[in-house]
Amino acid sequence: MGLVGWGAIGRVVGTALAEGGVPGAELVCVVDNRALGDAPAPQLSFEDALDHCDLIVEAAGQSVVREWGERVLQSGTDLLIASTGALTEENLAAALLAAGPGRVYFTGGAVGGLDLLQAVRSLGPLTDVTLTTTKLPSTLEQPWMGADLLHRMRTATGPVEVMRGTARDVPVKFPKSTNVAASVALAVGDLDAVRVRVVADPAAQHTRHVIEASGGHGVYRFEVQHLPDPDNPATSQVVPYAVLRSLGALAGRRGQIL
Repeated sequence: MGLVGWGAIGRVVGTALAEGGVPGAELVCVVDNRALGDAPAPQLSFEDALDHCDLIVEAAGQSVVREWGERVLQSGTDLLIASTGALTEENLAAALLAAGPGRVYFTGGAVGGLDLLQAVRSLGPLTDVTLTTTKLPSTLEQPWMGADLLHRMRTATGPVEVMRGTARDVPVKFPKSTNVAASVALAVGDLDAVRVRVVADPAAQHTRHVIEASGGHGVYRFEVQHLPDPDNPATSQVVPYAVLRSLGALAGRRGQIL
């Protein structure tokens, strides 16, 4: 496999693979637009990586999925996507799901319960799906924000709602912070059905995600709280380990919950 991105996620994933942490998965190269001196595998161009790998792991952001996703799959190489927020572009999502002969996979990232939501949607549509994400204000600041909103976030003494929308709208506005919204939508099967609230809270020592869903067949609620990654507080510390779990499943590790 090849790893795209040597940041907060890629370093943990790449180091674990190099140390044999996922039996059946061998790291043969790292792809990054910077010259790396500490990667545990050769640094190759994207084109060369496709010639050497059975699987590409994206850990570098939504732009990589947009630029390279379809080409990876067309080359016959499988693709594991961490930056699911790119899939809010319906044309891109359709192209990736239709492309081949490579296969596309998505990691659950910082939340659980997606496997159950994906299963129960076969019983009928979920009529009410909400996601509330709460993070430190500094991790949510974006170039598009106006002075008033930035001031409220920076001076807040309690929770401040930063944005309310659907899983189609929110990941575009927070490309490094709200991939979870797109992941929930992938599980539910409808970007517009998932209503999302993004909350800035200066007291949020943990990143918090609350998923609530209901339909004629049941009621579901999942809540997780994670420590932010110390090197990249916009992402949760658990995300690279979710990627490693996905790799273990793809490599045929026994005892996996699928």
